[in-house]
Amino acid sequence: MHRSKLSRSILLVLGLVSAGGAIAADAGTAGTSSSGNAAAPTQLDAMLVTGTRASNRTQFETLAPVDVFTKQDIQSVDSTDLKDVLAQLVPSFVVQRLPMADGQVFVRPATLRGLSPDQTLVLVNGRRFHRSALLGNRGAQAADLAQIPTSAIKRIEVLRDGASAQYGSDAIAGVINIILEDSPGTEITAGYSQYAQGDGASRDFSARTGWALGDYGSLALFAESSNSDATSRTRQRPDAIAFQAAHPELDVPNPVQRWGQPELESRRVGFNLKANASDTLELYAFGLYSHSDGVSDFNWRNPDTTTGAYRTTSIFPGWNLRSLYPVGFSPQYGNTQNDLQLVAGLRGEITPRLRWDLSASYGRNAIDYSLDNSINASLGPDSPTSFDLGRLTQTEKNANADFNYEWDVAALSKPVNVAFGAEFRQETYQVRAGDPASYAVGRGAAAGLEANSNGAPGFSASQAGQWSQRSKAAYVDMEVPLGERWSIGAAGRYEDFSSFGSTVDGKLSARFAITPDVALRGTLSTGFRAPTPAQLNTTSTTQGLDTRTLQIFTSGRLSPSDPLAQLLGAKPLTPEESRTASLGLTWRTDLGLSGSVDVYRITLSDRFSQSASFAIPGGTPNPLGYTSVNYFTNDFDTTTTGVDVVGNYLRDLGAGRMTLTLAYNYNQTRVDNGSTSVATNETQRVLFEDRLPGHKGSFTGSWDVGAWSLMARVRYYGKWTDSTGNATGDIYQQFGAMTFLDLAVGYRINEHHSLRVGADNVFDRYPDEATFQASRGLVYSRNAPYDTDGANVYAQYRLSF
Repeated sequence: MHRSKLSRSILLVLGLVSAGGAIAADAGTAGTSSSGNAAAPTQLDAMLVTGTRASNRTQFETLAPVDVFTKQDIQSVDSTDLKDVLAQLVPSFVVQRLPMADGQVFVRPATLRGLSPDQTLVLVNGRRFHRSALLGNRGAQAADLAQIPTSAIKRIEVLRDGASAQYGSDAIAGVINIILEDSPGTEITAGYSQYAQGDGASRDFSARTGWALGDYGSLALFAESSNSDATSRTRQRPDAIAFQAAHPELDVPNPVQRWGQPELESRRVGFNLKANASDTLELYAFGLYSHSDGVSDFNWRNPDTTTGAYRTTSIFPGWNLRSLYPVGFSPQYGNTQNDLQLVAGLRGEITPRLRWDLSASYGRNAIDYSLDNSINASLGPDSPTSFDLGRLTQTEKNANADFNYEWDVAALSKPVNVAFGAEFRQETYQVRAGDPASYAVGRGAAAGLEANSNGAPGFSASQAGQWSQRSKAAYVDMEVPLGERWSIGAAGRYEDFSSFGSTVDGKLSARFAITPDVALRGTLSTGFRAPTPAQLNTTSTTQGLDTRTLQIFTSGRLSPSDPLAQLLGAKPLTPEESRTASLGLTWRTDLGLSGSVDVYRITLSDRFSQSASFAIPGGTPNPLGYTSVNYFTNDFDTTTTGVDVVGNYLRDLGAGRMTLTLAYNYNQTRVDNGSTSVATNETQRVLFEDRLPGHKGSFTGSWDVGAWSLMARVRYYGKWTDSTGNATGDIYQQFGAMTFLDLAVGYRINEHHSLRVGADNVFDRYPDEATFQASRGLVYSRNAPYDTDGANVYAQYRLSF
């Protein structure tokens, strides 16, 4: 496969430039105000490394929008989960809780600009961070930001623009670059939080220490732990109430199953090293390792209606599951995760104008699944009640060679920055089979007893395997200053994949300084996301509860290469392709007011999703008892349009310093064509168009005065639509807008000790109830784009020296 859209992009960007829409400022004029005086410092003055390979770009001077969040911004959010932090700080970033959603309750999907989770590239210290081993909803396989310790972060840079030509696959929605702490000093933090309803207590501890290694570099070490109790926002299921009434002699738990956050323990450690071998040569390395264990509930099995498990047969005389689970059972789904990222490199300069950087990285995410309090009914009395379901492992190896040259051109007052390089990447995905009992079809299946571990079948020997994909890439990235007001940028990338062929992508950017403190900027780019080995090759089995019949149904997701999938219409996967156009205005003033407005349009073709579900054709072997099957496919095309608005205001107030920040995003996705737009797959269309709020924003005010610091944040989420999957179709419900207020106060006891207390969702607000899920005890939608557990109060102590 080969494609090139650069010629069309060049014509489009020339049209923008001729209209005065997308051109650039000289960096030398951006630091002064229109009156000729030095501009007051604003939050647009931070030096950047994301979205540009030039060494002298600030946030105000970039050719594309970049958000910069400091350590203080990160610490203003009470969470050790980086996804929750970004959800409060980035206007177009949304993360869902997803209780009782199999592996997604532990690896939660997060989206930027309403696109798929794996259409945002994650970097750490400018190097690609590996994906999670989990294939989430609709098959997305993204990096898990929760594996990165928040206490180790120096700052976060979020590029809100397509950047595949600069960074490669996945950078369609943008790039999140995590910069690790490297400064000397020690900081120890202990925190405790709990929901107002008395559950979900979290005990958090972190420690960071750093040393300057004389004149030779620096070393920072990180450690972090978090223990979170489960939450429950559940009411008793109606069928459980009826079961209790029919069996007064039994003591039925209330509730019989729990909807809420899982019980979760996490441990994370890491290091960040820089060492100077000479005046022109530096060795660097960093590593992150995390381990977590979690447990979540599954749907309750009713002894009076779950005939596939509670049936009595002559095959197992005298055996009745009621003797083991007389009041039914809710399987307990376990997740043990180990995550590792190691990077090492050398960088230096050949001449003062020609710099180089060679690096290699290794990333690995392994998830072991288990199931307790369950049964493989087809095995009868020989079935265990606890199962090892198997392991998923994602491994990535990267090698990069990057060069940067400041090229003096006689006709230009400043050098042209030319970056170029190459990358080699190998991804390997592995599925290890679970216990044979977790996927066995026992002799009781002939009498109607359900096979497999009830709740989550294990990975079978036929599903197990290992698959790899390799890619080679070369790129060039230029930034050209055209006089005192204009600058332009151009990037191109060629990448070849062993699984499907090559792709060519490009990006054109421009910026024009209307005044030294006001500038227009715009970009045009093409992008892509390559299918992963997991998406190309693996299969999975899931079980759900039909909310109408309250019967368990089993769905199979097949590989596109599976013969049955091909019989039903599956074709080989190809890359998703994008075209992005953005236009923005950015400003700053010597009064402390700064901000930006950026509009964007992203067209995506061959988007990746799951096909419609199909019944198993008559006469086809069906040993796993599938109710229906589907497969991954390049399904449809979409257009996403939106606007980002960011504003900052800094000023002295009384004896202190006040900061006001506004962040707002409007985002709309529409399905253009493809099988998703037809009635046979209406669910997918609704989910892609309406599953996330079209409007999301926050307004934050902080005031630092003496030893005190005060913070108030208002968060707003617009309306959105949810659905529930059933064996025979879907039910939809629209939820209205929600507004939350967060408050916090901090006190610095002395230069070493400080305290902070606060509350998120101070008024303990909850969304509308999910009426279509009431039959199984769920009160609030599990797909909500915000926390539905109510007010959360916290206290934090920090020691610094």
